[in-house]
Amino acid sequence: MPDSQPQPSPSSPSGGQQDPSALLLCGARLTDGRTVDVRLGGGRIEAVGTAGSLTVAPARGSRVDLSGYLLLPAPAEPHAHADTALSADTDGPVSYAPEDVQRRATEAALLQLGHGSTAMRAHVRVGDVQGLGALGAVLQARRSLRGLAELTTVAVPRLLTGVAGADGLAMLRDALKMGASVVGGCPDLDPDPTGYVEAVLEVAAEHGCPVDLHTDAADPGRLARLAAQCGGLRPGVTLGPCGALPAEHASRTADQLAAAGVTVVCLPQGSCGAVTGRGAAPVRFLRAAGVRVAAGSGALRDVSNPVGRGDPLEAAYLLASREGLRPEDAYDAVSASARAVLGLPEVRVEAGFPAELLAVRGERLAGALSLAYSRIVIHRGRVVARTSAVREYCNSAAAAELGLPRQGRGEVS
Repeated sequence: MPDSQPQPSPSSPSGGQQDPSALLLCGARLTDGRTVDVRLGGGRIEAVGTAGSLTVAPARGSRVDLSGYLLLPAPAEPHAHADTALSADTDGPVSYAPEDVQRRATEAALLQLGHGSTAMRAHVRVGDVQGLGALGAVLQARRSLRGLAELTTVAVPRLLTGVAGADGLAMLRDALKMGASVVGGCPDLDPDPTGYVEAVLEVAAEHGCPVDLHTDAADPGRLARLAAQCGGLRPGVTLGPCGALPAEHASRTADQLAAAGVTVVCLPQGSCGAVTGRGAAPVRFLRAAGVRVAAGSGALRDVSNPVGRGDPLEAAYLLASREGLRPEDAYDAVSASARAVLGLPEVRVEAGFPAELLAVRGERLAGALSLAYSRIVIHRGRVVARTSAVREYCNSAAAAELGLPRQGRGEVS
């Protein structure tokens, strides 16, 4: 849910009242090239000033040295599958026992948090053999993650039409009462895709929920009908991953999606089990038509993608290297646009904005997307995850000449 905390009054660099849990980020580099200090308090950015200009009393806060780090708005994960995550190495059938789902969902969320995502939307299947057990387990994981990351859930029924779909429809309504906040599903798998979408929209209207549907977009006509059905719905409709959309239909389809106000979430790191199409949607056509495009991770080490990393910077890297997006636009897909999908407020490194930040070792965004090894993740104004990477080289003339770090012990002769 959007951050509803009151906005504190920024205090001036020379004084003023400070939050007792203030955090001062020192010497961070911004994407515009400036080196700044950033003071956080009350879950928001209190002040941004030139390096060395801001202070925080030792008894009322702490300091983090970000020299050599690039400071960015934190990414968000708009398309994860928490109930199946980390199940690729399971011997035999995947267990949907609530304790196993909760453990996997929690571990997956922490992995993604370590990569930088402070908010996540998880699709969870309801009905069939899972019933509402998997959803209950993911909701329990959500509660255990409070203070570390925001996890919201999408209820995903398999069938919603005909006699077989009656149970799915009842289960979907129960899932929303239970705590799911988004209506989802995959109309491509229902015998009546149009009827499936109609059922989803009806339930979403009843509960005032967003809609997030899976489709591979292999049938442009079906996608056009889906866009027409969803046009103008509030609080919004998201489709993804649309990886099988034929290139010859991309421009016209993009115009239809833009007119309907539909957001597309692509999965450049690989698809997910709900759809068969792999690869990213035609993001350049979609963006050119005015469609908001966000990027998600999809499968995280399950049978659909046993090597999925759940890393938003890898998704942005792939959009830049494979799809030709500028690094700034690629990062927007995993940060600002992804946050918009989740209904979260905008983040900028400016006073008054939410303190949802990611510090990455590097000087420029392109380099950060290429070599994002060391990261510091900030959620609601406090450091919630750190990843440090140290590379050393064996003793050599090149290492000495360039001043590269040498191996401390166990050197290879």
